[in-house]
Amino acid sequence: MKNIKITTAVLSLTMLFASVSCNRYLDINEDPNNISIDKVTPNELLPVGITSTYAKQSQTLNRFASVVMNSTAGNSLVYGAPFIDDYKPNVSNTFYNDVWDSLFRGIANFEKVITFNDPGSKYVQHKAIAKIMKANYIQILTDLYGDMPYSQAFKGQDNLTPKYDKGEDIYKASIADLDNAIGLLESGQGDEPLSDIVFHGDKDKWISFANTLKLRYLLRMSNVTGDMAAYRDQKLATLSGADFIDEDVLENPGYSAANDAQQNPFTNFYVYLSSGTRAANYSINVASEHAAIILNGNADGDTRPVYQKFNGIVDGRRARMFSLVGGKVSGIRQGNLPGQPGVPAAISRFSYGITIGTGTPTSTREYVEMASAKPGCIMTRAESKFLQAEAALRYPGLFSNAAGNFSAAITASYTYFGASGSAAYLTAIQNVAGLGWAGTDANKLEAIMTQKWIALTGVNPEQSFFDYTRTGFPVTPLATIASNPKPNRLIYPLSEYIGNASNVPAISNADVFSKNQYTPFWARN
Repeated sequence: MKNIKITTAVLSLTMLFASVSCNRYLDINEDPNNISIDKVTPNELLPVGITSTYAKQSQTLNRFASVVMNSTAGNSLVYGAPFIDDYKPNVSNTFYNDVWDSLFRGIANFEKVITFNDPGSKYVQHKAIAKIMKANYIQILTDLYGDMPYSQAFKGQDNLTPKYDKGEDIYKASIADLDNAIGLLESGQGDEPLSDIVFHGDKDKWISFANTLKLRYLLRMSNVTGDMAAYRDQKLATLSGADFIDEDVLENPGYSAANDAQQNPFTNFYVYLSSGTRAANYSINVASEHAAIILNGNADGDTRPVYQKFNGIVDGRRARMFSLVGGKVSGIRQGNLPGQPGVPAAISRFSYGITIGTGTPTSTREYVEMASAKPGCIMTRAESKFLQAEAALRYPGLFSNAAGNFSAAITASYTYFGASGSAAYLTAIQNVAGLGWAGTDANKLEAIMTQKWIALTGVNPEQSFFDYTRTGFPVTPLATIASNPKPNRLIYPLSEYIGNASNVPAISNADVFSKNQYTPFWARN
């Protein structure tokens, strides 16, 4: 019954918060049928923030990153010329602008928990969790957009035009929040957070997750120089010997197929509605030819250099990641139309490993119920292990077991998707530079990024986009109709140019594709 009660609170409050305009995130009008924001406590606010931010991460942010990283493609067999703006790409102030607007609204819930008046220290643990979750999504936002409102943001009517803070300062403030959250959790103060829909009040796991987020922040800064490099190195030293999260970080307020609003938002967006009707984005979202070639072990002998390291290595995860057509993943070459190369007659879509995790349904109705109830994935164990592998590769004086963490990450990915055969796959790639743990350090870095891209396909692909921006790996072909390279960032949304015009930087389309003062600070070198 606890899950049902929490879900009801989340759904009603999410509807309440969703009605708020993007510049008045917490300006709630009194309604006798809705709870007043002034009467909402951290018990209600915390799961609202977690579910609402995950919802956007799993839907349009997932689609943007999946397409830009060439994991998925638009179904040109059904739609005339899908994803044109993604393929070119044409980046404007309306291009995926809902990512900014929705994540800001979700983060506002965390800020409300953090600033909640708590003279009796009842909500100390709630505040710690909110700081950790805020840091997770602030990093995604500033990695997508660079400088952004932070120190004056989330004030509601008290400040509708917050100033823009530098990405460097946002990173430092977020890491400080993570350090503070760990201290709060270690203090033992506060009531148990009964509405913790992630770790259910397990403080040690929250601390390990906070450490892992700090590691991700610091590794993102691997190419910075000067004062920021010194700051990075000092903070990395404090993580030597720390505990990192060793399980998938999952949220679940009680998702079910009872109705559309109670479904896992990924399922409602990509797979099925609660009624069993296909979701709106099911038909258009299909496997890319790029992903198909890689997962199939380049079975058809594509001669392009990017695919040669995959020759003969069939990935045991492929049937769990995408449905098979004739025993193989079948994908569309981004940008091409029927009759052109790379557009087969039948195509693959997300399969059970992505839509359910483990388990295989035996009927459509069971599929709807399993997919609807699937927990939302904030971070996978595989990602944590890949981060630890990269840390040990780059900073062997502070971290160890790079090869072991790399292998553990691949095994964790197989487990997440419910696939078998990880040991055989690890044996097959062990001597393949850029795919297995072989060759130079540069080869091993390429292998980490390539394997992380596979592991995060359909799950948290935005992290691979940031990795590509930072390292150039994995090598990812552009769409055939591309007229620009991959973007280094997105343009601020129209809502900012309307509501915060005096502060928002004027970013041009050209600024998105070149390295300049508007590029996220960690990607300028």
